[in-house]
Amino acid sequence: MRRRSALVLAAVLLGACTTKKPSSPDASTAAADPRYPPAEGLPGCLLYGEPRKIGQVPLELAELSGLAASTRHEGVFWAHNDSGNTFRVFALEASGKVLATVTLTGLEPKDAARMDLEDIALGPCAPGGSDACLYLADIGDNFERRQQVRLFRFPEPEVADATVAVETLAFTYPDRPHDAESLILEPRTGRLAVITKERDSLGEVFALDGLAPGSVTKATHLGTLNAPEGVDYRTTSAALHPSGQRLLLRTYTRVWEVRAPGASRLEELVRGQVAEVPGPSQAQSEAITWLPGGRSFVLGSEFAGQFVYQVDCR
Repeated sequence: MRRRSALVLAAVLLGACTTKKPSSPDASTAAADPRYPPAEGLPGCLLYGEPRKIGQVPLELAELSGLAASTRHEGVFWAHNDSGNTFRVFALEASGKVLATVTLTGLEPKDAARMDLEDIALGPCAPGGSDACLYLADIGDNFERRQQVRLFRFPEPEVADATVAVETLAFTYPDRPHDAESLILEPRTGRLAVITKERDSLGEVFALDGLAPGSVTKATHLGTLNAPEGVDYRTTSAALHPSGQRLLLRTYTRVWEVRAPGASRLEELVRGQVAEVPGPSQAQSEAITWLPGGRSFVLGSEFAGQFVYQVDCR
């Protein structure tokens, strides 16, 4: 009897030792930073990884203020400088190597002297069209005195040095002059909007419907973007996801994402959840763009030699 009891006890102990332990949680979930909530129900990344260095800002873009990833030329970014520089855009690699310089024409010298270029976007030249254009936003207004601001539109060029004429698309705000540094574009429709740079929020969103050369359009207010608990403000660049359901906002200190599952218009998106996402510490951060496919984004900043960063899915 004692022997039988001993055998039973041994079998129980052996079973306890060999029973399979519960599997550990998925590493990406276990290591998720609580500051960055997952993007449930949205195309693209559920969680983002840590920013990684991919290049440096070149001397030619010592006041880099906008980036737009080309969907036509693989691995190419279109970029421009802030105010006080020549009327040009540059094609460059992620490493910072400049591939081409495009000189822009079509402005009187007195008009060019008043420019404050702040962002760049790429999308259809006309609503529903297939041709791609670049839109350069002359929307900076530090003292909020400009009664009229404008975009410059021109067909996306080849990656080669060239001279290209622009079309001017002027607009006014419905309430008062605003300082703004962010231009976004709905990829499917070509609809444009600006996000203002506010001292008490992440910005006011204004749609630019009906833009046309030779006329002045009145912008339409769509809503106000706010960081959770009002912890951040002054958006310096923005990028709309190809799905139209996510919107990246870059400030001087953080990166935010507006999320609205199923949104088909900007009016729906601006009412979405605002969540913080990983972003690097950069001096004078003023440029952000999605990579084609919408699963990674790239960030640049002013000052030659500063690092360019990329953030991918976990």
